[in-house]
Amino acid sequence: MSRALMSGRPIKIFVLDTQVYSNTGGQACTSGFVGQVSDMAPYGKVWHGKTEIRKEMALIGAAHRTAFILQGNVANVTHLIEGYIDGINTRRPALFSIYAVCQPEHGVPDDGTAYHSKMALESRAYPVFRFDPDAGDSWEDCISLDGNPAMDNDWPVYQLNYQDEDGVKQVMEVPMTFADFAVQEGRFRKHFRVAPPDAWNENMVPLTEFLELEEDDREGRFPYIWSVNKKNHLIRVIVSQEIVRSTEERRDYWRTLKGLAGLTRRVDPVAIANQVRSETAQKLAQGLMQILAGDAGAPMEIKLDAPSSGTNGSSTTAAPAAAAPPAASGAFEPAWIDQTECTSCDECTTINSKIFQYDENKKAFVKNPRGGPYKDIVRAA
Repeated sequence: MSRALMSGRPIKIFVLDTQVYSNTGGQACTSGFVGQVSDMAPYGKVWHGKTEIRKEMALIGAAHRTAFILQGNVANVTHLIEGYIDGINTRRPALFSIYAVCQPEHGVPDDGTAYHSKMALESRAYPVFRFDPDAGDSWEDCISLDGNPAMDNDWPVYQLNYQDEDGVKQVMEVPMTFADFAVQEGRFRKHFRVAPPDAWNENMVPLTEFLELEEDDREGRFPYIWSVNKKNHLIRVIVSQEIVRSTEERRDYWRTLKGLAGLTRRVDPVAIANQVRSETAQKLAQGLMQILAGDAGAPMEIKLDAPSSGTNGSSTTAAPAAAAPPAASGAFEPAWIDQTECTSCDECTTINSKIFQYDENKKAFVKNPRGGPYKDIVRAA
């Protein structure tokens, strides 16, 4: 396959990524997740499933830098179809790596493809991305993470509906982690156990908080995720160390993708403070010089040494402010959704859950038109 991706010819490769060798009985596969149980990676006294981290086929393909790469998921049909079209039309080789549910090996229902594919996307188990060498000269230009939920955060947040002890309906906002995905699949079932309410104690820590602890501080702590039982009551589900490691690995992989896409630029607070201090001093000096000159309205030009981000110092020039352009006139109509046409397909909420949400009737509406880039509104339309 590597030779095909380097060939320069329009060869198209389609991979169904089931994370197991589905055609030979489900043996351990290098694309499986840490802790995943299969025929050749059993759960026992010594070994608790697969031990090595997952091989990222799409990222390996992108490393060739000569082929169009799509990592897709049926949970985001728009992203998938757009990727197919662009990959087929390019004169370059193309690799389509698509998340695929293998019901018997994943331990999920036969009709669970759509649901478990969506869980894989939203939990960072299988983020989508595309790599197009024709998009620019750098990784930041070529790689796009559009199509993933809550791109600014490590984990998306969802609402968990439950009933309290008095039978009153309640709602809790909780992060959607890899563990929340894994707990619903048979291949990870042995890594979870429910903690009875009378056993809850202060040594139990939510998984996302546990991941932020130093190694020494984790000693004696028990990470858990929230879920509900058959009566829709809240329960705490304790996760194994293998699931902790797998969740941590998926978070770090998501951060790696964001870094490659240029979405995690670090801000130097010292440089910003120095820049603000310099600009403030410059404005004060300019005002004082105008007063001393006897003409507060006369424009003056003053040069001060002002440190900026990435340099030790630079010359900054204060120039007269340009006149503000006239305000645009005309009618403005905010973004809205015709709910009579809404089919509850999840497409708009998957594109950006900060802009679009469902009401109590499972009809989409625009919650916050400023919750993301304008292009997300256009794509959802």
